[in-house]
Amino acid sequence: MNFSTIDLLIFAAYCILILSVGLFVSRDKKGRQKNAEDYFLASKSLPWWAIGASLIAANISAEQFIGMSGSGFASGLAIASYEWMAAITLIIVGKYFLPIFIEKGIYTIPEFVEKRFSTELKTILALFWIALFIFVNLTSVLYLGALALEGIMGVPMVSGIIGLAVFAAAYSLYGGLSAVAWTDVIQVFFLVLGGLFTTYLALDILSDGQGSYAGFQQLLKVAPDRFHMILDKTNPEYSNLPGIWVLVGGLWVANLYYWGFNQYIIQRTLAAKSLKEAQNGIVLAAFLKLLIPFIVVIPGIAAYVMVNDPEILARLAEQTVSSVPTKSDQAYPWLLQLLPVGMKGIAVAALTAAIVSSLASMLNSTSTIFTMDIYKTYINKTAGDKKTVNIGRLTAGISLLMASVVAPVLGGIDQAFQYIQEYTGVVSPGILAVFILGLFWRKTTNKAAIAGAVLSIPIALALKFITSLPWMHQMGLTALLTIGVIIGISLSQGKEKYDEKGIPLSNGIFKTHKTFNIAAFAVCIICAVLYVLFW
Repeated sequence: MNFSTIDLLIFAAYCILILSVGLFVSRDKKGRQKNAEDYFLASKSLPWWAIGASLIAANISAEQFIGMSGSGFASGLAIASYEWMAAITLIIVGKYFLPIFIEKGIYTIPEFVEKRFSTELKTILALFWIALFIFVNLTSVLYLGALALEGIMGVPMVSGIIGLAVFAAAYSLYGGLSAVAWTDVIQVFFLVLGGLFTTYLALDILSDGQGSYAGFQQLLKVAPDRFHMILDKTNPEYSNLPGIWVLVGGLWVANLYYWGFNQYIIQRTLAAKSLKEAQNGIVLAAFLKLLIPFIVVIPGIAAYVMVNDPEILARLAEQTVSSVPTKSDQAYPWLLQLLPVGMKGIAVAALTAAIVSSLASMLNSTSTIFTMDIYKTYINKTAGDKKTVNIGRLTAGISLLMASVVAPVLGGIDQAFQYIQEYTGVVSPGILAVFILGLFWRKTTNKAAIAGAVLSIPIALALKFITSLPWMHQMGLTALLTIGVIIGISLSQGKEKYDEKGIPLSNGIFKTHKTFNIAAFAVCIICAVLYVLFW
């Protein structure tokens, strides 16, 4: 894709803006040095709109823009279940999980595990999450992001990895969560603006200049099979999106784990001014999740129609557009070359924003878990704020270096996506089972929780290699079996009353304010309407 001078200037201006804002909010206040709460929880000062924007910026990365658009190209709108069901999941997290987490005043999810169960289980999970963030999340985002920039701008893979790593580190290592969250507000603006314009242009091309609405009608007419949310067994993508079970099965395990107990996601809400601000931020994120498929999936479907329409390809050939995608995940980069001068810079800035914001979020959460749950527990229990913040920065830097070294080893974008699914899908059901029972069943014991967390992995592997069930079914069954193990062991310990660390759920703890209730109801209605329209 040829970049004009204007596009390069716009992209450079975006980079300068993000770095400037990140460094500005990172500065120490006059006469006051950052303490642990400042660095890891942004001084617990985030307003609802910053929380909502930061949640989406942390969530959306190259696998959405590239991978989800590619899935739209290959199979259609069904992949949007990941986004629309996440909107409902966010409402559940805001109403039933956040009140407990914020009341406990925790920095990290492992810290909650210690308060509810034991230091031993906290350490097990903390080490697991650090490894997962470095060798799966950070590595995959760096690789997929560099692969996208290589396809769009011609940046060599290694140079792309180094550039993204340095960009994310430049403001996030020094400023902590505050720098990450406030720059995320700008990142989301670019992300949505670039995505919407790409969608608009793709639909406008389909309608031969008659506008986006006419283009969308053309999509519905030409490719009606691409607009079914519930796939039947004859669809080649059924094993990944197994029909009605997407709505009632294992995808709930993935969503509840990711949005409720994932440190680099939930950390934003822990940094809120208050529970009300956190819940309002959750609702904003839910509304934005309803929008995401229209800026990442619809372009993929539009690209599918374009490459199968000789008339459109003939028109595009006059614009010296390169050859059609040979792989589904090339759909979004291919579309970007259709953008006019100026908008290419904004669109690539949007993609870069999605990548860098996710990297910064993961780095901050990795350093938070190591510093608060490993370093202060086992290495230096009396570490002061200055030492704690410096260890956090050092941890983030080392984590980024390790991920950058491993990232080029990944073989391809599809393989990388499976890499993410394989390793998170094996462990997330057990973690979810531990947390759900730990939160809502006071008889859950520490011994049972440890056994459930450990045994869930062989259960998941057995289902993976012995059965031919879709992976979502495997996740659902693993979660149910792990819950059974935890309940069985807890009861076998002869606990007639509640476990001593069980959480008393007092009357009114899940009561939510009027704004949240109205907005949550609206999210649920919109989601239901979307599924009815595209059943």
